[in-house]
Amino acid sequence: MAKLGQILKKSRTFLHRRISWSRRAYLTKVWGMTIGEGSRISLKARLDFTNPAGIHVGEFTMITPDVHIFTHDFLRGQHCDTFIGSHCFIGAASIILPGVTIGNRCIIAAGSVVVEDIPDRSLVAGNPAKILKSDIQTGHYGMLAGPTVE
Repeated sequence: MAKLGQILKKSRTFLHRRISWSRRAYLTKVWGMTIGEGSRISLKARLDFTNPAGIHVGEFTMITPDVHIFTHDFLRGQHCDTFIGSHCFIGAASIILPGVTIGNRCIIAAGSVVVEDIPDRSLVAGNPAKILKSDIQTGHYGMLAGPTVE
């Protein structure tokens, strides 16, 4: 029975990686988004297809379910590029407004609304998102690598 569990786990991991790779290929080749190697975007993430070439995501970044990434402002009639750095984690139900740049190795807490640029190595939360901690250390997918957050 334990062997069956290991086989299922390996199969699930293989399928998940294959689906992630396929989604990345679809978004970059068909929609013209820039998505770095190893980045994972949830199938339930909401990406702005009004200006899809305006979405830029760095390497090994994790975008979780119900995240909204916007690249246009309907009221002002603007199309803007939105940048998310490498090795970032974007928490569930966060909203990234158009024209925002999120630096490398940042963590955006769940439910945050990012309305302005975020510097590298920052942990932010809230509506609007405020920097809670600077100079954090993260590994792949924005996982904390240094001292724990207080």
